[in-house]
Amino acid sequence: MDTCQWTRGRTLGRGSSAVVSLASDRRTGSLFAVKSADLPRSGHLQREFHILSSVSCPRVVSCLGEEVTFDTGGAPIYNLFMEYVPLGTISDEIRRRGGRLDERDIRRYVSDVLRGLDHLHASGIVHCDIKGANLLLEEEESDGGGGFATKIADLGCARLVDDDEFRPISGTPAYMAPEVARGDEQGPPADVWALGCTIIEMATGHPPWTDASDAVSAIFRIGFSDEVPEIPGEVSEEGKDFLRRCFARDPKQRWTAEQLMKHAFVNDKLKNVVSDRIFPIDESPKCVLSRDFWDTMEDEEEEKSTISPVDRIGRLRFDGPPSPMDDEDWITVRSVDRDEGERLITGEGALSHKIDDNDDDYVLLLDGIISSESSPPLCLVEITQN
Repeated sequence: MDTCQWTRGRTLGRGSSAVVSLASDRRTGSLFAVKSADLPRSGHLQREFHILSSVSCPRVVSCLGEEVTFDTGGAPIYNLFMEYVPLGTISDEIRRRGGRLDERDIRRYVSDVLRGLDHLHASGIVHCDIKGANLLLEEEESDGGGGFATKIADLGCARLVDDDEFRPISGTPAYMAPEVARGDEQGPPADVWALGCTIIEMATGHPPWTDASDAVSAIFRIGFSDEVPEIPGEVSEEGKDFLRRCFARDPKQRWTAEQLMKHAFVNDKLKNVVSDRIFPIDESPKCVLSRDFWDTMEDEEEEKSTISPVDRIGRLRFDGPPSPMDDEDWITVRSVDRDEGERLITGEGALSHKIDDNDDDYVLLLDGIISSESSPPLCLVEITQN
């Protein structure tokens, strides 16, 4: 873009060293955003340009170019041209909605952000400042119902994973991962932690650690305690499990954006595979079907796989069972002969069995059928307490 071919409009935002303005192309009238800073203080904008120039993802705001202009006093101004996303940020939307978002919208927005993060991380880029104020909303053309889609913006703090040049830790304290707060590293897992903090922002209207007296004490708690952000009670069980994957304090144990894209919280194909009626962590155990029993199995399974129980059952629903069905991680709850299995598969049969245990009824409800040539059909069940 040449200097004479665009016109600067109203100010959209202002930071410590840069101003974001609306601009228009004089030839076409199309709108775009321009981020401007005094040339000697524009290093972060120039770095953002070089990083964004290598990115092509619909869930990341596009870079349109750069230019140096001069103000009325002759001082050079660096300008970074960006795609204009007119509906504001997720933080703006939270305020418009009265302080929190519906979980249905949170799931959709998080799914978009994960797609963007997965692309950035696969490209060797860490965003370093994921939060509601850096996530922009646009109308979803394919939605048909006036829904919004999300784009990741503001890569001014971004860094390359393989960049050996020393750069100080950057980002917003309330969204920092433990390893970032300690100054150890700032890699892709830090973006995942920040996404979890952003989900709390969307669900409650504020980021975590609001009870900290100041930023310094918050950073100390994040980096040097065993605490993790408090998960809101109103979030669904799928959402709580998703957040626990984001808030693993060890970055090596934290799920990647690619793994989280397959989680039932954001994956439409898996949302209804299992019921929300999952035993909460703090439930008092009453028998071998209660939480302590399954906790033991999960501890053993974590050594072998990072796939959650929800995802494993979801894969069975859509990918079919492993063959042969001799995986020691699976328990046969009930097997049926092939004739009964065929009736259940076609809807002609039903399975419901009650177990009386200390006057508490546990009902086993049919959730699906696993069948293979080498074994009789097995019933996948869901355990609920009356």
